[in-house]
Amino acid sequence: MKWRKWNNIIHRDIGYLCAGLTLIYAISGVAVNHMADWNPNYRIERVTAKVDALQTGEQPGMPYVQQVLAQLAEERKFKNVFQPDPKTLNIFVEGNTITVDLPTGQVIQEKTIPRPVLYEMNFLHTNHAKKLWTWFADLYAVALGVLTVTGLFVLKGNKGLTGRGKWLTGIGVAVPVIFLIAYLW
Repeated sequence: MKWRKWNNIIHRDIGYLCAGLTLIYAISGVAVNHMADWNPNYRIERVTAKVDALQTGEQPGMPYVQQVLAQLAEERKFKNVFQPDPKTLNIFVEGNTITVDLPTGQVIQEKTIPRPVLYEMNFLHTNHAKKLWTWFADLYAVALGVLTVTGLFVLKGNKGLTGRGKWLTGIGVAVPVIFLIAYLW
């Protein structure tokens, strides 16, 4: 039958086209699904240091903030500063939160370091890129739909959709329906 030959060719070629992106989405999907357990985009590194303490009665203005940043050799973009209490100063720079104990000069830095490769995968998967990537991701979703439909008809007989394929396809449809019923009702 000629239609089955074309079905298999389309399934095979779209499958090859989608292989790389499917792996990216699969790896990123597992990572993003477990955001409650870990940060899939960044590794947080805690670093302690010491800077000059603030003199008694002195207010921690911008000159002191600049002094702290210089002593820590922190050159990333300054974002903001906040004093939650009289003894603590929080300095925010790009990718680093600096907490200074004003009386002692003790510093705790929390640096966010992007996870290599996984950060980029998650960037694409969660569509932070927007713009043209949105259209490409939509095209990929349509390709997965075509891949699914053509995949249903690759095999025939007992191994195909009229045999065990109908049961496996039915289970594949039933599982998300069961979860939706369990979570929504």
